[in-house]
Amino acid sequence: MDGATVVAWTKQPTTGDVGSGVEHAISTVLKDGAVSPGAIASVMIGTTHFTNALVERSRLDRVGILRLASPAGEALPPMTGWPTALAEQIDAVTYLLPGGFEVDGREIAPLDEPAIRAAARELRSAGILSVAITAVFAPVNPAMEERAAAIVADEHPAARITVSHALGRLGFVERENAAILNAALGSLAGHVVTAFGAALKELGIEAPLYISQNDGTLISAAHAAAYPVLTIGSGPTNSMRGAAFLTGVRDAIVLDVGGTTTDLGVLANGFPRESAVAVDIGGVRINFRMPDILALGLGGGSRIHLDREGGPAGMKIGPDSVGYRITQEAMLFGGDTLTASDIAVAAGRAQFGDPAGLPALAPSVVDGIWSAMQSMLEEAVDRMKTSRDDVVVLAVGGGNFLVPDTLRGATRVVRPPHAAVANAVGAAIAQVGSLVDKVVSYEREPRTATLERLRDEARAQAIAAGGVADSVEIVEVDEVYLSYLPGRAAQVRVRAVADLAEQPVLVDHAH
Repeated sequence: MDGATVVAWTKQPTTGDVGSGVEHAISTVLKDGAVSPGAIASVMIGTTHFTNALVERSRLDRVGILRLASPAGEALPPMTGWPTALAEQIDAVTYLLPGGFEVDGREIAPLDEPAIRAAARELRSAGILSVAITAVFAPVNPAMEERAAAIVADEHPAARITVSHALGRLGFVERENAAILNAALGSLAGHVVTAFGAALKELGIEAPLYISQNDGTLISAAHAAAYPVLTIGSGPTNSMRGAAFLTGVRDAIVLDVGGTTTDLGVLANGFPRESAVAVDIGGVRINFRMPDILALGLGGGSRIHLDREGGPAGMKIGPDSVGYRITQEAMLFGGDTLTASDIAVAAGRAQFGDPAGLPALAPSVVDGIWSAMQSMLEEAVDRMKTSRDDVVVLAVGGGNFLVPDTLRGATRVVRPPHAAVANAVGAAIAQVGSLVDKVVSYEREPRTATLERLRDEARAQAIAAGGVADSVEIVEVDEVYLSYLPGRAAQVRVRAVADLAEQPVLVDHAH
């Protein structure tokens, strides 16, 4: 294998027990590709289990919240503004304790170690295993969070502890939200990662397991179990990376068309453009790295609403969708719901199902609905552009037939082979990555020396994560001066990627 060929692929329905669907998918591609389990060098999985848990408000842990910010940080309680159903599911126990730092690095108040010990004992007695710890300006100085975590671990050895500086950036509330969400996903993450490992063991695969994360790179299964929120944006990211791989295009707008939505993202040098602002996950604002994604309510299963006479007056496309039930409810498959897929087949833009099941719509009605869907796509592409120039558009996903061969605002539309499983391809070809995100002072250390030190740190982390030393590449250096901090302070982010030490056989699943 040359590492650039899709040997085999499959799409399998999601299963309730997590592992069996993965096991069936992998066994199918091994059989179809005539590849033995012993030949697999590494396995990469992209999962939406954690995203679904937050959206569905299910399978979440109770969380103990330690906020180290008193007396200054008590005006806005933790989880303010959260959706009621999500907050009730997590059912947090909150402790507002002294601690944190001022913007210039001074202590707000000394850490109250006896109070932290007492809180840890109470959480242990209540059987709460997931703990989120957040201190003011912890990205500038993480010392208090780290000390508090050590105390909690001493008093409550079974606790799963999330410290906010490991996840978020400057911006206290959003960083605390990210820590709470991560803690709430703790037991589910352990269960999912264990199920993946068991599926591989059952198949006789002894290769290391990696999970794809939000920025299009890989993390170890153990790291994903500890920080599951780092994976919740990996779905569209994998599709974008897969689209870049399958087409060879490194700068474009990607349309990933699924059953319910079309996710649009921007490729820059082969990697997804990150969101520069706080993003909303399940109704909660967070500020760690996430792809800049626009979700459009148009997919293969989107319902088409017409007037009572079947005419286009008052026509509405989505955002409701039959989703995975398309093979039961769409008219092409004997159902009684008119969907975007039905219109695509009626317009001659796709061929599947039984066209005899389609209603007798006038050609003008079909053309009108099709044109309306294309206008939705064109408007969304314009919203993602950063200039007036036309751009290359890559169409992937199972519903990519909804994207026409030409779009206003696009120089060309590229629909690669294996477009329907671009998500799985993106996970299979992903590299390991590292991110160093620190607030530094150029008065304490010259800028040139500081940037080189952080580059070296990012390279070392990428190698430690399983990357080949000779393949390490610095793909991003982002520097933002913080005028409100003394000492010519700046927040510097350095991202590195590297090929895996063992090149994988390119087989994966779309699960």
